[in-house]
Amino acid sequence: MLVCSSNMRTMLLRVDPGSSVGLAEQIAGQVRGQVADGALRPGDRLPPARQLAAGLDVNMHTVLRAYAMLRDEGLVELRRGRGAHVTAAASEQRTALRNQVREVVSSATRLGLSRDELLDEIRKAFP
Repeated sequence: MLVCSSNMRTMLLRVDPGSSVGLAEQIAGQVRGQVADGALRPGDRLPPARQLAAGLDVNMHTVLRAYAMLRDEGLVELRRGRGAHVTAAASEQRTALRNQVREVVSSATRLGLSRDELLDEIRKAFP
């Protein structure tokens, strides 16, 4: 587990070496989650790869792979010498997701589904 302060925000990251999910995907997923819930905002700097790798006891290339995934998704901008920063697109993606959720809730309401029934459907859809 690693706790990092990033532009006045705190990031809590953990990896489980025994998980069937790769370490880079675990790191990227946790960053995605923190962007989605607003804990990380556009402009926030992620910890340097070397520091994060040391804190999580993983290879630095694993962290770089996670950062590259996030870059490819448009959530993070990587600049040599300046580090990794959360992009404005990350916040736009969150807004788009909220709009999609509202549409799903509206559709479920029209179909007469209860909140619990909708949540059951969502749980079934998760991998």
